[in-house]
Amino acid sequence: MMNTQNLAPLSELKTQAKRLRKQLNDNGHEISHSKSLELLAQQHGMRDWNTMAAKAGNKLHLRIGDRVQGRYLGQKFVATIRGLSVLGDGEIRCITLHFDDPVDVVKFDSFSALRQRVSGRIGWDGRSVQKTSDGVPQLIVEPLFRT
Repeated sequence: MMNTQNLAPLSELKTQAKRLRKQLNDNGHEISHSKSLELLAQQHGMRDWNTMAAKAGNKLHLRIGDRVQGRYLGQKFVATIRGLSVLGDGEIRCITLHFDDPVDVVKFDSFSALRQRVSGRIGWDGRSVQKTSDGVPQLIVEPLFRT
């Protein structure tokens, strides 16, 4: 079974298919847009475009300036995204967050280490690959929902 946890959102996959089509057409291999979608799906190990589109439908879309919430090293936060970039093949994003209130990243009562701006690497699901010693992702980011 294919791991789709870090599959890019639909908009990015469509952009990738357009680039693939253009590159093939520029090299003398005329293909339709639908054929480029199917080829892209196969490159990702999927049976067809419809399968990949269904699996990619609910990915976390973030932009610089967005307000988010989550956990950093187990501590809750509310923050603003100050930096965001795609790394390597696009499965991982580097995110820089500015917390509204500093987060204490030390669990000892005898001292504190407050952080207000942190950077991390997250997948398209908003979770870091890196985990704490108890197996929880170091960084979990999700849209800020107001109640």
